[in-house]
Amino acid sequence: MKSNLWIVDDEESIRTICTSALEDIFSIETFKNGSEAVLALNNNKPDLIITDIKMPGMSGIELLQKVSNKYPNLPTIVITAHSDIDNALSAYKGGAFEYLPKPFDVDTIRNLAEKAIKNNNLNIKNINKQEAFDTRIIGKAKSLQNVFRAIGKISKTEISVLIKGESGTGKELVARSIHQNSPRSKNPFIAINVAAIPHDLLESELFGHEKGSFTGAQTQRIGRFEQARGGTLFLDEIGDMHTELQTRLLRVLSSQEFYRVGGHNPLKSDVRIIAATNQSIEELIKKSKFREDLYHRLNVFKIDLPPLRERTEDIEILINHFLQRSANELNIDKKTIDKISLEYLKNFHWPGNIRQLENLCRYLTVMCPSSAITMDDIPADITTSISIDKNTDGDWKSYLKNHIRDNIKQDPNLLKKLNNELEKIMIDESLNATGGVKIEAAKLLGWGRNTLARKAKD
Repeated sequence: MKSNLWIVDDEESIRTICTSALEDIFSIETFKNGSEAVLALNNNKPDLIITDIKMPGMSGIELLQKVSNKYPNLPTIVITAHSDIDNALSAYKGGAFEYLPKPFDVDTIRNLAEKAIKNNNLNIKNINKQEAFDTRIIGKAKSLQNVFRAIGKISKTEISVLIKGESGTGKELVARSIHQNSPRSKNPFIAINVAAIPHDLLESELFGHEKGSFTGAQTQRIGRFEQARGGTLFLDEIGDMHTELQTRLLRVLSSQEFYRVGGHNPLKSDVRIIAATNQSIEELIKKSKFREDLYHRLNVFKIDLPPLRERTEDIEILINHFLQRSANELNIDKKTIDKISLEYLKNFHWPGNIRQLENLCRYLTVMCPSSAITMDDIPADITTSISIDKNTDGDWKSYLKNHIRDNIKQDPNLLKKLNNELEKIMIDESLNATGGVKIEAAKLLGWGRNTLARKAKD
């Protein structure tokens, strides 16, 4: 399969020369400015980028910075005039793979492009090791153990899987784990977020298009079904797919064939489909927003991912894991977290689930001035957030009743714990309200200053 090359240049002649020189060894997509390429990066990742420096609007330097931030290992070749070489080398030192001064010949750009791809492939083993680390699913909660068992059972099969769970619960991690433990593991895992791509572009993204099939289709494009051939195609947020495209997807799943947009020859589909959603597909079916026959095609095996608030026993493990990872990324010592802060985070509602917790750990690793994280370091959007269960319609008393009902038989110390938690919250909020002035906070609570100090210490 050809590697994917992006050519970014405001001069049509340069785009044409590069395309003619490289189209026999690359699948090529061209952009007339950096902004278009950055927008495309939200949905696609090329194997190589060739870009000019001086372009209207976003410069090549700005483009390369954004590429480097999102994909640090993605090779890039910078096209530049002689007068820009020194500046380019300074700006891209350790970033761009190579620079190409204008004017250039066809053989030079071919050699550089092939060299860039080969150099990148030398690091595949190390990259794969990092990806394997990143995709580990960590936890000991019973609900998560059920997920582990499900992954073990279905990985060796070819059946379609539907993963359901709130945003941030790790649906793509589960999909990658299924792929990595399947017979298709040596072949590509291709992920696409259906909700992130406009409806009129999604068909081309999935199935590709032929040159000239519509305005702007300057070259043939390989779609995600072809990119994932022999491997796994992960369709995230499948509930947002337009009904017209659902019909075509159903046809592909039924016939195992598809056509590129504007194409006349059928192409064989050889992919395993894993879909994911944070919506109720059943409700979408009732509203005629999702095809029931497609749902049954995708839902051969269903995995329900629990939200983080239902995995409180895993929060400490995850915090330690993310703090260690953040420390490794920054090459600093790992931060620790005190008991009060840890208990607070265990009882937080986590509307953003694991993704929110991971982001918090990165923030704390950077911003915490000492080696130990305390409540003073927890950002205000966490400490001032009111966590109310979705089923209580914002009624905190109903939430409390439900919590007591679920735990009173199992926990003989529930009243003491609730009283302690209430006092913690009252102390935190009174200090927040008074800007940390303890004597004023004590007045709000009807306590003396010494009482507040003692309870805060406890």
